[in-house]
Amino acid sequence: MKIIKIIFWILWRIWFYILMAVPILIMFPFLVISIISYNSYPYFFKMARIWAKFILFGMGFYYKIKKEQKIDPKRSYMIVANHTSMTDIMLMLAVIKNPFVFVGKQELAKIPLFGFFYKRTCILVDRNCSKSKNEVFKKAQKRLNMGLSVCIFPEGGVPSDESMILDTFKDGAFRLAIDHQIPILPITFADNKKRFSYTFFSGSPGVMRVKVHKPIETIGKTALDRKNLRDETREVILNQLNLFNPKSDNLLPSTIQERQV
Repeated sequence: MKIIKIIFWILWRIWFYILMAVPILIMFPFLVISIISYNSYPYFFKMARIWAKFILFGMGFYYKIKKEQKIDPKRSYMIVANHTSMTDIMLMLAVIKNPFVFVGKQELAKIPLFGFFYKRTCILVDRNCSKSKNEVFKKAQKRLNMGLSVCIFPEGGVPSDESMILDTFKDGAFRLAIDHQIPILPITFADNKKRFSYTFFSGSPGVMRVKVHKPIETIGKTALDRKNLRDETREVILNQLNLFNPKSDNLLPSTIQERQV
């Protein structure tokens, strides 16, 4: 039985990368045209959503979304969520219809084919380079001025300890939101780690539950409110994770240490 599971996981992981590549190859000419200028990004975003849904359904994942409030299609948001899986990117694209750009680690740009478009459409950051982190704010401002939203996973990466429910949050997303006076949109992914974690021999098809929370306004807030805004957002996501998985334990909000981007 264990050998059958191992074979399934190997084939299933290979299938994931095939699903990533196929729609990119099919839409390649249109994708290239859509990244020629910033103004055509909304067209790229629509194709990216098709790509994401193709992968999710092809892997046997189906998502259930609960929204506390309708998202205003005319507003820009700072979208934040817990980060546990490669499928977080696909699920975020499937859930949010407002065009947005990811702020993500530059290492993903090395993935063949996917990386070609990733580095041309996302805001890349090298967390070990202060200059790179400063550039993020400039690039994000340009996108926000175009009416786009920005998505950041504020944990700064997937926790190496998979038993951790939610890592501490870094400050970048909240600094940007305050600087531009745009609302924070917290999103909780309940099952991505269970469905497709970074542990190779793990995962299974099934449901992915998503909770889109009520936006947290930043109008009138200043840099002095950054820590409270960060902790409030983390608490919203952590509380929802505990509701999704009532037996799980994690760090209490009072244990959060202030961290920089």
